[in-house]
Amino acid sequence: MSSRTNPEALRDEIRGAFRRARGKSLNHKQVSAALNIVNHDAKQLVMRLMDDLADDGILEVVGRGKYALKAQEEAPVEGMIQITRFGRGFVMQDDGEELSVPKGATGDAFWGDRVEVRWRRRGKRFFPYVHRVVKRQRELYVVTIEQVRDYAFGHPADTRIHTDFFIPARHLRGAKNDEKVLVELVDWADSEDNPTGRVVEILGPAGMHEVEMHAILAEYGLPYEFPPEVEEAAKTISREVTAEEVKRRRDLRDVTTFTIDPKTAKDFDDALSLKRLKNGHWEVGVHIADVTHYLTPGGVIDVEARQRATSVYLVDRTIPMLPEVLSNDLCSLRPNEDRLAFSAVFELDEQAKVVNEWFGRTLIHSNRRFTYEEAQERIETGQGDFAEEIGVLQDLAVKLRDERFRRGGIDFNTEEVQFELAEDGKPLRVVVKVMRDSNRLIEDFMLLANVRVARFLANPPKGKEHMPGAGRRTSVYRVHDKPDPEKLAQLRLFVERFGLEMEKPTAGNAEQAIRDLLQAAAGNAGENVIKTMAIRSMAKAEYHVENIGHYGLAFPFYTHFTSPIRRYPDVMVHRLLQHYLDGKPSPDPGPLEAQCRVSSNMEKQAADAERASIKYKQVEFLSTRIGETFLGIVSGMMPRGVFVEIEENKCEGMVSKDALPAGDHWVYNDEVKCFTGLRSNRQIHMGDRITVKVVAADLARRQLEFEWVE
Repeated sequence: MSSRTNPEALRDEIRGAFRRARGKSLNHKQVSAALNIVNHDAKQLVMRLMDDLADDGILEVVGRGKYALKAQEEAPVEGMIQITRFGRGFVMQDDGEELSVPKGATGDAFWGDRVEVRWRRRGKRFFPYVHRVVKRQRELYVVTIEQVRDYAFGHPADTRIHTDFFIPARHLRGAKNDEKVLVELVDWADSEDNPTGRVVEILGPAGMHEVEMHAILAEYGLPYEFPPEVEEAAKTISREVTAEEVKRRRDLRDVTTFTIDPKTAKDFDDALSLKRLKNGHWEVGVHIADVTHYLTPGGVIDVEARQRATSVYLVDRTIPMLPEVLSNDLCSLRPNEDRLAFSAVFELDEQAKVVNEWFGRTLIHSNRRFTYEEAQERIETGQGDFAEEIGVLQDLAVKLRDERFRRGGIDFNTEEVQFELAEDGKPLRVVVKVMRDSNRLIEDFMLLANVRVARFLANPPKGKEHMPGAGRRTSVYRVHDKPDPEKLAQLRLFVERFGLEMEKPTAGNAEQAIRDLLQAAAGNAGENVIKTMAIRSMAKAEYHVENIGHYGLAFPFYTHFTSPIRRYPDVMVHRLLQHYLDGKPSPDPGPLEAQCRVSSNMEKQAADAERASIKYKQVEFLSTRIGETFLGIVSGMMPRGVFVEIEENKCEGMVSKDALPAGDHWVYNDEVKCFTGLRSNRQIHMGDRITVKVVAADLARRQLEFEWVE
C-alpha cells in the first residue's frame, strides 16, 4: 500500500513536514505541496489527518485552517553555527540541513562553535534559539587591544567573530593599546553585552611581521613550537641502521636515484629511480621517506603528529608536523647518503602501462638533488647530468597524464602567489608560481604511486578494480565527491561572460563538461577566475575510511602515500601497507575514521592559515601603493560590493557598493551573480575586466579597499 493511501504512514510524513518547517504554521494545502501530493483524495486525507493529529495533541490549531507542532514535538538539534556580522545565525546540522537563528537568539556562541538549538514560543509561533554551546571551536582568540581608561576592548582578528571582547583592568596583564594578544573567554552572561575576556599571552605590537605570523597561527588554533617533551624525545631517536634492518630491506642503492624539489626545500620526502630492464621495459621507483621506521605508535612524537596532522606553510615559514631531526635530517632523502625508504616500484612498458608492481621497505642512495629549474633545463635542452634519465621519465609522465585525462581527470592547477621578502619580512615583490613540466613530472609519478597503493590496500575483487566501493580491506582514502548540480549550472551561466559555452552538465557528462571548459579557458583573460569558480563548484577532498572515489582526478581508488613527513594520513597508509604486506587481517576502521576526521579538519585549518598569511602580505605590499591604479578582474560578489583581483600581482580587494560607478542605483542579483544599475541598466558581472585604484589597506583585518575607475 502506498504511503499516500496508508493513513499511519502519511501521519508520519505530515509530522516530518512540520518538523522541517521549524516553527511555521501550515495549512493542508501547504503540507500537501511539501509532500508533493496532487491527488484530490489524498489532499482530503491530509486535511483529516491534520485534524486527528490536533485531537491527539501533536498539532495545535493556531488560526483558521492553520496548524503548528506543539513545543514538545520540536526536538533539540545540534550543528555548527555561523553568525553574520549583523548577528543572525545559521546552524548547519549533521544531516546537511541548515537552520536559521534570528538575531539576538545566538546566545553565547561564536562563529564555528557546535551548538544545541531549542525552541521557544512567541504568540502562536515557535522560534529557534541557541540553548547552549556544546563545544567551542577554539579556546583562545586573537584580538587587538583598544584601551579605554583603565579597561580595554579586544577587536578580534577573525572578522567572523561578530562581537568585541570587554577586558577589565584586572585581566589586561599589562597589554597596551594596539598590541595583539590572546584572550580566553571568562564570562558571557548576557548576549546583549560584550563577552568578558582575559589576556593569557601578549604577542606584541600589531603590524610587526613576527607578531602577525604568530597571530595567524593562534587564530587558526595551530601550534608554532613543539612541547618540551617532544623535543626531548626527538633527541633520543637512534641514528643507527643495524645490519639486521638492512637485511630486511630491498637494497636499491645501486639504482640511479634523484630528488626534484623547489630551490628553498629543506626536506626531501620523495625520490625517483630509473632502470632499464632486459625486456626493454622501464623500472621506475617512487621512494618515500620511511617515517614510520622512526615513529613509534603511541609515542609522544606520534601523538603530537596525530594532533597536528599536517605541516603548515605560511608565506615565510614552515611549521612542521614532525621535529626537525626527522623532517630535515633522518627522514630527508638527501643526496649522497644512504636512506631508509618505503617504495613503490613499477615495471612500465613504453606506453607507461603498469606491467608489474612491488611495494616494500628499501634502502636507497640519492645520486643528485635537482631543483625544478635544473630538471626543467634538462627536459628542454636534453643537456646536463642525468638528462637522459629525466627525459625518459618526462616521456612516461606525459603518457600517464594523457591517460588520466582520457579517463576523465580534470586539470585544476591554478596560479599560486609567492612573495620575495626582505630580512624584516616586508614584501618586496609578488611572484606568481608557474607549473612547468618538471613539476608535472613529479606530480604524475606521485599520483601513480598513490593510486596503485590505494588499489593494493583495498584489494578489490578481480573485474571490479574500477568500482570505488569494491574494496575488501579497511583502508584510508583521499576521496572527492561529485559536484553539486546547482553549482555546475551556475558555473555554466558564469562562463558565458567570457564567451565560453559549457555543455549542460548531467550525471553522466559532468567530468567531460568541466574538462572541456578548462581546456577552452586556457589562455583566456579570465582563465584563473574560471578555474577558481570551477573549483568552488566541486566538493572538498577529504580523508575517509569509506571509499567513494576521487572525482576530480577520476580515480576509483586513491590515497596519500607520498608525503608522510608533512601529512599524518600518509603515516597511517604506510602502517596499513606494512600491515597487509605482513599478511595481517583488516583492522578496526573506527579509530582510523576518527583520525581521518581530525586530519581533514586540520588540513582545512592549515589551508585557511596559509591563505591568511598570503592575504596579510598582499595587503602589506599594496599599503605602500595607495592611490595607484591597476587593471583587475571581478573575482567575486556579495550584496555589499564586488571583489577584484589585480592582474599584475594577484592581490584581491573590494569595491564597495557605494564605490561603484556614480550616478546610478546598484542592485545585487545573487542568482546570476551580478550588479545592475537601475538607471543605466548597466550590469557588472564576474570576470569583467576593470580599472581600480587602491584607496585603503587595513592590515588588522587583512582587507584591501579599491575604488572603481571609469
